[in-house]
Amino acid sequence: MSTAGGPGRSPGRLDVRIDHKAFRSADGAESEVLRGLAFALAPGSFTCLIGPSGCGKTTTLRIILGLDRDFAGAVTPEPPGLRMAAVFQEPRLLPWRTVEQNVRLALPPQERIPAAGDLDRLFAVLGLAELRQRYPGELSLGLERRVALARAFAVMPDLLLLDEPFVSLDEHTADRLRAHLLELWQAQSATVLMVTHNVREAARLADRLLLLNGRPARLVGDVAVPLPRGARSGDALGRFLATLAREHPETVLA
Repeated sequence: MSTAGGPGRSPGRLDVRIDHKAFRSADGAESEVLRGLAFALAPGSFTCLIGPSGCGKTTTLRIILGLDRDFAGAVTPEPPGLRMAAVFQEPRLLPWRTVEQNVRLALPPQERIPAAGDLDRLFAVLGLAELRQRYPGELSLGLERRVALARAFAVMPDLLLLDEPFVSLDEHTADRLRAHLLELWQAQSATVLMVTHNVREAARLADRLLLLNGRPARLVGDVAVPLPRGARSGDALGRFLATLAREHPETVLA
């Protein structure tokens, strides 16, 4: 999914304030999901929102994307017309369109007509160069997820939102896609907010971890990842995760 706005060539800043978000059941009972949730994303940063299943992480993304406007608070992008793209748990590809057609559909209408080499590097980075004319039914789930990433990055987003994009993949495939994500993020300098319940994945990818928990959910931690990207493995990563689990035992599993 993508939302076209400005020229989409520089990272965007985002201020999020969700004072109150509730859902109403069929019998009219109200269930409050989020309360007093506030954070800002700095331009070019990579942030992960983590917490247990069902705590409101996906709801937060939907509010940011404008898919859910029934809440009290405000979402303020800077600049106001920044370009957003999102990758969801399900790739959501059109089965009657080829890989390249699915990616081009995310572009503004004037950019959908193929131009020589315009998507070559993107497809090469994601290992899709030989699959551009294949259909989704011919691809594995891991390859479909690559197409979803290509579709998001094709619009050159200022802000990229990801909702557990590597869930249900085997670890080898997920690791390759994480590496692709980092390469594309560094090349395009987008601001990234990713939802996950996998704290190890979050610590390997992000500069900052926002910890969400409770009912209604609120921020219970805002943690900078202190390790250089080249040192986010082995004992160093293990020690950081163990400390995080001790400090936030109800949110982070060791």
